[in-house]
Amino acid sequence: MSLSVILQQMGVICILVAIGFALQKKNVIDALTSKKLSAIVVDVCNPALIMASILSGNLTATHADLLTAIALGAAFYALLIVLGFLIPRILRAEPDKRRFYHLMTVYTNTGFLGIPVAKAILPANAILYVIVINVFYSLLFYTHGVTVLGHGRSTASDKTATDLAMTDQAAADSAMADQSSSNSATRNSAPSGLNGLGAALKRIFSPGTIMAVLSLVVFWYNVTLPPILANTIEYVGNATVFLSMTLLGVSIARSNLMASVKDVRIWAYVFLRMLLVPVSIVLIMHALRFDPVATLAMCLMAAVPVGNLPMIQAEKIGEDTTILSSAIAVTTAISIGTITILTSIFSGWLLG
Repeated sequence: MSLSVILQQMGVICILVAIGFALQKKNVIDALTSKKLSAIVVDVCNPALIMASILSGNLTATHADLLTAIALGAAFYALLIVLGFLIPRILRAEPDKRRFYHLMTVYTNTGFLGIPVAKAILPANAILYVIVINVFYSLLFYTHGVTVLGHGRSTASDKTATDLAMTDQAAADSAMADQSSSNSATRNSAPSGLNGLGAALKRIFSPGTIMAVLSLVVFWYNVTLPPILANTIEYVGNATVFLSMTLLGVSIARSNLMASVKDVRIWAYVFLRMLLVPVSIVLIMHALRFDPVATLAMCLMAAVPVGNLPMIQAEKIGEDTTILSSAIAVTTAISIGTITILTSIFSGWLLG
């Protein structure tokens, strides 16, 4: 794909983001509308775009390419998990905040932003690698990601409890409540455990994950769907780029961007995670003679901004999400420029 085409496509994406920004400022899209549209994108449009990309007939990838994609996906997340331990320490983050930087490093916006951008600016075969990355994302976040977020939480909670100086009477009431509920908890522990496992499996096997796996099956066995189904999936998938980029603009408009940009540590994170890591991945893969399309796909996956899921999960368990929300705002806004620069440079270099 030529430099002019990439710049043109990224220009279109910028206009779509600007539309979302304007719609939010004019209060056409409020918080509730944004939430509902996001659900449509995540659960309906993005999965359809994945399948439509496989059914398009534009892919020339082979079974060997899929196996390579799986190996690259495993290596990619193994690297990010290691970096998740290193980057917070390089940034000298406080010990009780390192888990947030760990999640920011590993769980970026590979789906909501990564899939439509890959579809818009990368060669057709790149979508295969993007799909595999998103399957790994879903499998890892609700296992590894949730574990990392919970690690050290008790220490922070103890500190908060000390600061609040709970009264003796409240402590006594709490102890009595614990004692009175202990038998009930014992009786209900097995069902609760089963319910928790069921909820975790439901989150892992989301519509996006299921469609991604089905798409890989369709690709592997070269399945052809009836035209009525294939066309419907294509029409639904075509809405993804507009909706997702518009919602990206809404997100930027709602964020406290000016306050967030003053955090020097976030800018250091941007340099390490959104520039240095993608460049390093490209250089390593090029040295190892990987396919240029695979290299570009992995570069894009490494360059996307911080995702929303870590913040949503942190809010759910009552954590302070200031660091995560600030990082999402800054990295999302700046990614439009960094992704354009990286893909333009490396597309020209790798694809000639």
